[in-house]
This record gives sequence, C-alpha cells and structure tokens, in this order.
Amino acid sequence: MSRNTLQFLKELSANNHKPWMDANREWYDEVRQDFLSEVEGLLKMLSLVDPSLGILKPKDCVFRQNRDIRFSKDKRPYKENMAAYFSPKGKKSAGPGFYLHIQPQGSFLAGGVWMPPSEELKKIRQEIDYAGKELHKILSEPTFSGYFGGLEGEQLKTSPRDYEPDHPYIDLLNFKSFIVSKKLEDKEVNSGAYIRMAEEAFVKMQPFLEFLSRALEDVEDGSGTL
Repeated sequence: MSRNTLQFLKELSANNHKPWMDANREWYDEVRQDFLSEVEGLLKMLSLVDPSLGILKPKDCVFRQNRDIRFSKDKRPYKENMAAYFSPKGKKSAGPGFYLHIQPQGSFLAGGVWMPPSEELKKIRQEIDYAGKELHKILSEPTFSGYFGGLEGEQLKTSPRDYEPDHPYIDLLNFKSFIVSKKLEDKEVNSGAYIRMAEEAFVKMQPFLEFLSRALEDVEDGSGTL
C-alpha cells in the first residue's frame, strides 16, 4: 500500500464532507483500487491457510466508504479508515473472521467475533462451558499470547444468566465479544510489511477462530442469522 493511502485518509479526516470528496474523487478512486488490489493479494495468501476463503472476491470483503448516518448523531458522511473482513460468508457475516483496519496512527489486525447477537453469544458461551479449558490453552499459548495479548472487548459486570459467579471459566464467559488484535504502525502499512504480518497473524489465530467456528456451526447450518 502506498503512502498516498494514509495521506488521503488523513486529509479526509480533516475534510469529512461531500464537497471535498467530490473534488478529490480521482484520488479516492486511486487509493480505493490500491486497497482492493492489496486485499486480493491477501485473500490469495489467506486462502492457502483457510480454503473456504477461496470463493471470495475483494468486493466481498471491503467495506463501503460511506457511513450509515440515518440513525446517528454523528453526521460525517465518510469513514476515516479503509477496512476489510475475511470470513467465508463475506463482510456481512456475523461469524468468526479476520479483520484488517487501515487508518493513520490507528491501523490494526484483528480476529474473532465482535458483539455477536444473543443466539450466537449463547452458543459461544455453551462451548466455553463445555471446553473452556481448551480455549484457555489457546489463549495462553506463548506464541499466541505474546503476539496478541489477551481477549479484548466489553465484559459483563456480573456473571451471565445460567452461569454461577464461581464457574471455572467465568473470566471467559463474561465477555460479550471474543476478539484478539495486533497493532500496525504507519511505517508497516506504508512499506507493505503489514501484508506479511497479516498472514502471520492469521496463521497464529487459526485455533482461536476454529474454536469459535465450532461453537457456531449449528447456528450457521440451521435457522440462525449467519
């Protein structure tokens, strides 16, 4: 990815309105195409690790630049980042996936499930109830924890319904999202090193994503929302 992309996003952040975007449409088209090309290359690499991603095209993964402002107090029309979500059912899937976020001084890689609906959250908690020891082992494995740290996201202040406060895996059950992430520096984005880092991160998080996928299998195959 060229330095041009981060510069575009920086200037968009300072001029987040339609007249500026209209005046810089060619620049936007250039960086958008650059990002789509990077995502295409990344898809090919990630598909070697997870063949189910092989059916995806870049447009299935990359989010629109326009924000949905219909119900938001924030009326800025454009996202100030470029992002892609790699999941077998594409960017609209609520299932486990791998996320790439490009933003000046705020780029990162992430994976897991973010704020799943109640039915999916229930399934993940059931899997933790049955196999929390396995998830603990995945999260504490040195090459995993040293790379990502721990789980991130909002947690309940009390134990979830149907689970006692002294449950052996209450530290995991209290999460409302199941996410791990790796920060990217601007220099890593500008140099293209983030592509190699993304592949490395994706490989490392496979056991974590597989655990979440297993938990949601019957939701995806049945009448759930995925």
